[in-house]
Amino acid sequence: MKTVSSRRTFLASSAFAAAACALSPVASGKAQPKPAKLSPSPIRLGLASYTFRNFTRAQMIGYMKQLNVAALNAKDTKDHLPTDPTLESAAVADYAAANVHLHAVGAIYFPKDEDADIRSKFEYAKRAGVKVIVGGDPTPASLPRVERFVKEYDIKLAIHNHGPEDKLWQSPLDILKLIGNLDPRIGCCIDVGHTVRAGTDVVDAIHKVGPRLFNMHMKDLTDFTSKESQVAVGDGKMPVREIFEALIATKYDGFVDLEYEVHGDDPMPGVIGSFAYMRGVLAGMGYKG
Repeated sequence: MKTVSSRRTFLASSAFAAAACALSPVASGKAQPKPAKLSPSPIRLGLASYTFRNFTRAQMIGYMKQLNVAALNAKDTKDHLPTDPTLESAAVADYAAANVHLHAVGAIYFPKDEDADIRSKFEYAKRAGVKVIVGGDPTPASLPRVERFVKEYDIKLAIHNHGPEDKLWQSPLDILKLIGNLDPRIGCCIDVGHTVRAGTDVVDAIHKVGPRLFNMHMKDLTDFTSKESQVAVGDGKMPVREIFEALIATKYDGFVDLEYEVHGDDPMPGVIGSFAYMRGVLAGMGYKG
C-alpha cells in the first residue's frame, strides 16, 4: 500500500516552500508573484463526536469553534445526542444555535431484527434532521427489514466496518458483497484504520465502493496490524493524499470525519494536528480545506 510523508516531513517541506516564497521584493531584488489562490475543496472535513466522548456537548462545541470545524457526526455518548426525544431536541437546538451542522448519526447498533427497534433508530435520525445513519452491526439477515425503513424514511444506512475483530464486517469489501441487490441507499462508512487492519487497500476500497460510500472515518496508524498504534493523522502510515484523490475521482459527496480514539481525556493536541495535516494535504492539492 502506498504511504504519504509523515507530518514532520510534510511540515518541513512546507516550511521550506514558505521560506522560499517569503523573500521580500527588497531582499530578492525582484517582484514576487502572488501566491496561487486555492480552490474550494471537494473534500469536506468533519468530526465524529466520539472523539470527544469524555467531554460534554457544550465543551465539544467550544472545541469545534477553535478547530474551525462545523460538520458533526453525532453519537449518543455523554450528552452529545441523547436518544430521549426531549433531550435530543435540546441538543439539536444547541447545535443549530452554534452553527454546527449535523450530517450523520452513529455509530448506531442494530441488535434486534425487529420493526420497533429498527424504527426507533430511524426516528432518532429523523429528529436530528440527518440523512445518514452510520450503522455498527446490522446482521445480513436483518438487512431486508432495515431496507424497508431506508425506503420509508429516505435515510441512508452506511454500514461501518470494524476490522479483523468484527465477525461480520471486517472490511468495506465484506459489506459490498452483501448489499449489491439492496436499495442503493444502503452502503458503507469506510473506517480507514479498521480497513487497513483488515488487510484491505483503503484506496482500492474507495474505488470499489464508489457511489455506495456515504461516510468516512479518518484516523492514522503507525502499524497497519495494530489497533493500539493510532496516532494523529499525518504521524502514521495512512496514505491521506491518495485517499483524498480517490474520493475526488469517485465524486464522493459525503464528509471525511476525524475519529481520534486515543488520549480520550486530552484529545485536542492530536485533533489540532490531524486537521492541520489534512488541511495541509488539501492545500498541497490546490484546495482550501
